[in-house]
Amino acid sequence: MRSFASDNNSGVHPLIMEAIVRANKDHAIAYGDDDYTRQAGNQLKTIFGEDIEPCFVLNGTGSNMVALQLLTRPFHSILTTSTGHIQVDECGAPAKFTSCMVKEIPTSDGKWSVDLIRPLLHGFGDQHHSQPKVIYLSQATELGTVYSPDELKAICDLAHSFDMYVHMDGSRLANACAYLNRSMAALSRDCGIDVLSLGGTKNGMMLGEVVIPFRPELNRYLQFYRKQSAQLYSKMRYHSAQFIAYFENDLWLHNARHANAMAQLLANAIKDLPGIRITQKTESNVIFLTMDKELIQKMRQSYFFYTWNEENNEIRLACSWDTTEEDVNGFVSLLKSYF
Repeated sequence: MRSFASDNNSGVHPLIMEAIVRANKDHAIAYGDDDYTRQAGNQLKTIFGEDIEPCFVLNGTGSNMVALQLLTRPFHSILTTSTGHIQVDECGAPAKFTSCMVKEIPTSDGKWSVDLIRPLLHGFGDQHHSQPKVIYLSQATELGTVYSPDELKAICDLAHSFDMYVHMDGSRLANACAYLNRSMAALSRDCGIDVLSLGGTKNGMMLGEVVIPFRPELNRYLQFYRKQSAQLYSKMRYHSAQFIAYFENDLWLHNARHANAMAQLLANAIKDLPGIRITQKTESNVIFLTMDKELIQKMRQSYFFYTWNEENNEIRLACSWDTTEEDVNGFVSLLKSYF
């Protein structure tokens, strides 16, 4: 089956699968005290700085929960856009793990701006109100849009002026880097991000993420939060070996550039068709568009994809590292045959 439903639906890149197989020999010390994990950690230090202490975890929600626990106390509040992953797709996990209030703000493109954040920054020091402490954002966003470095710096500067933190969900950071032709550090640490949750599952890996605090004081309880959050994997070498292959020869960037290119190819091919309206800028590997409900049902008989907004028949099409031009051309040809 080929689909445009999610970049989570794609398989594992062959080079990453080979790395897992290579790690499957002899014995290795469990819980991350192995050579594979040390090598992967050193690769991350090369990318983000020698002073970081990367903490490998199992999945995206777990990565976000470990990061948010580092940054909050139960009387704090976490700010997110209404489309933020922690608000929409994590089953109330932030409230469960942090006991914090999560405040959501609607945005037109999934992105924060300084003007949207400022009205939320009040009640500091008032014991009757939860205290704003964390701004959560995704790069790229859930709507496929991308923050520029200047936008990120402005948000981080504002947060830090109020003694707040910024947590970046980087499950699609690779796609943002590919779009802007910037490094991972240039779109995170260099902009003032305090903690990064970095994943590769949507970009060719089988599983796993890594939590990277950029403030040394945040490392103190990092491993304890990981353990309490059920995110410490015993056979860590299989996890870490993936990251070694992922960063070797910039495989992460090659995969992301390809997925982005397929999304652009698809968007350009359908944008002018009757009744089709692209609703968001196509800046990463996902496309948002509206089409007639009957047409959606017809297309779903051959290609699976998700409806994003039932009210206006908005759908999401996601391209992956393994999406081919044949996949795109087949979808476009079928769509055109219904006009």
